[in-house]
Amino acid sequence: MAEWESNPGVGVSLLLVDDDVELCEMLQEFFGRRGIRLETANDGRHGLARALDGGHDLVLLDVMLPDLDGLAMLRLVRRQSRVPVIMLTARTGQDDRVAGLDAGADDYLPKPFGTAELLARVRAVLRRAGEPSKEIDVLAAGPVRLRPSAREAFLDGDELTLTTVEYDILEFLVHAAGRAVSRDELSVALYRRRSSRFDRSLDVHMSNLRKKLGPHGSLIRTVRSVGYLFSAGDGPGRGW
Repeated sequence: MAEWESNPGVGVSLLLVDDDVELCEMLQEFFGRRGIRLETANDGRHGLARALDGGHDLVLLDVMLPDLDGLAMLRLVRRQSRVPVIMLTARTGQDDRVAGLDAGADDYLPKPFGTAELLARVRAVLRRAGEPSKEIDVLAAGPVRLRPSAREAFLDGDELTLTTVEYDILEFLVHAAGRAVSRDELSVALYRRRSSRFDRSLDVHMSNLRKKLGPHGSLIRTVRSVGYLFSAGDGPGRGW
């Protein structure tokens, strides 16, 4: 994947799955002018096949699709792939957006959207996916072990299957183990924006992460009026 900071866009390949042909053509032109390859699929079944071929850095996925809807497609993708996914939805209900995050989306963007915001979201998600920590080979706290260079997470020795955002949240909290982290601090690190009381995306990702930690989900504590605290041991350490 291309380095966004040194040479933004060059070498990046996106997949857009949307049945709005006019939107697909417009975004192909928009991204193409920035050196970004955008492939399109106009229904869920073709989109699923393309998303699983491993040839894209990120998938832009509409919720309302013929043949196979976006949420069903995303659940199938997540069985085999960790490719970052941004959901695009004309549905304004918060429950619909939460459903996308629960299914494994890394972010969502309501329609209609501005191309500048879409590009910023793509950059932010790809930046998170492509910037492993370089200082620490293994990060450990309690039963959790992380390999930042490979973006791998283990719980009691077993590998966890996490989305891009879930991994980033866990790594951030493990780095700060023993210290309460504010919602704003997490939101800025993840999304390059402060949190909003109307935005439940962080809560959904946190809930999903706790579920994947199973009986160890209580290691992530909610600190009232502050944010979250990873409470394992005396803080992060190195080694297995």
